[in-house]
Amino acid sequence: MNGAKPTRPPRQPVILVLHGPNLNLLGTREPHIYGRTTLREIDAALRRRGTELGLAVETFQSNHEGALVDRIQLARGTAAGMIVNAGGLTHTSVSLRDAIAASTTPTVEVHLSNLYAREEFRHRSLLAGVCTGQIAGLGAIGYGLALEALARLLQNGRAVATRQVAPPRSPPIKSRAATSFKKGAARK
Repeated sequence: MNGAKPTRPPRQPVILVLHGPNLNLLGTREPHIYGRTTLREIDAALRRRGTELGLAVETFQSNHEGALVDRIQLARGTAAGMIVNAGGLTHTSVSLRDAIAASTTPTVEVHLSNLYAREEFRHRSLLAGVCTGQIAGLGAIGYGLALEALARLLQNGRAVATRQVAPPRSPPIKSRAATSFKKGAARK
């Protein structure tokens, strides 16, 4: 032995894929909307493609908002990018939005169906403003496209971290109590 330390292969960048509520039912739940591809098949295809792209793909599914937030927080500083399909939480979860924003990890939001061709309440994503991009309406291949996009951004050194979007400013609301009584006056 010549005393040289054994070399390890370089560590692959990790892409975390998060699946939200009800996505564990893919393939059987409303296949006319979401398709017949199962979550297991999507995850396997992402891992295979990730290997080809030099990326390690980790997947996580939960029906619980807090578990998704916890997983995003665990990925801080370790994941090179994230792909998120939050399911119904897309339209309701400020906590998930805040976790993505705090991660500063380039994130692509994915939806199997076209949100904008569905019910009105699905037209608004609370996550979009803190994600690098969004892919919707292309079925299971949307996940693969998101992985390709993150790979290219990382390869080109152009990965755009999550944007912090300030909420729109609205005029301050004056409290009636603050303006109805003079300082020191007793309330009747």
